Amino acid sequence: MSDDSLLERVRKLLAMAEDPACTESEAEAFTAKATELIAKYGVDQALLAVADPAVDPIGDRMVTVVPPYARDKAVLLAAVAAPLRCRVVHLARPGLARSHLFGHAADLERVELLFTSLLVQAAHGLASRDVPWGEHPAAFRRSWLAGFTEAIQIRLWEAERSASAAVPGSELVLVDRTAMVERRRDETYPKLGRLGPRRLSGGGRLHGYRAGQVADLGGRSVSGS
Repeated sequence: MSDDSLLERVRKLLAMAEDPACTESEAEAFTAKATELIAKYGVDQALLAVADPAVDPIGDRMVTVVPPYARDKAVLLAAVAAPLRCRVVHLARPGLARSHLFGHAADLERVELLFTSLLVQAAHGLASRDVPWGEHPAAFRRSWLAGFTEAIQIRLWEAERSASAAVPGSELVLVDRTAMVERRRDETYPKLGRLGPRRLSGGGRLHGYRAGQVADLGGRSVSGS
């Protein structure tokens, strides 16, 4: 299967999960194969680039995340990027979140594809979940997104480790690629700080985590969020 047809298969599988009519069991059925395919694509592209680095150069993209819950969505972006060997620098802007995304071309494509689909799925999940009586709506939804993000990142790390383990010798290649991306980030932002921890008071974390466990890890091809 060519890379183009592999990604097209992923897009078709996962576009179905973005339909609000898709049930949790249906989404879960799509997830395993979609995750496997997109992780395999990342490993395949990394190995191809060993022989010819020009086929998969390091690049960067600006991603703007709009309200509501822009910071929470930016955290989701970083959670998707890390397992896929990309790195994110969050840039403070009033009212919205801008993030500078660094990575190899194939990995940047995977991150944007996944992140955009997950934003759609999270929106559907939040819309279908009633805020419990007595909960502040914004606090509940932020904690829901935190749980969703946590589940997604766990699943992505597992998929990437599995794909790497299936190809002997790929682990060192992937470590080297990650180190190159981090050097590019550090050259661009030599005095980089860290975001402080957040305290979320809402009771939606478990609901969001469960939604993240069955979310499809993919989506339609896009140029940004």
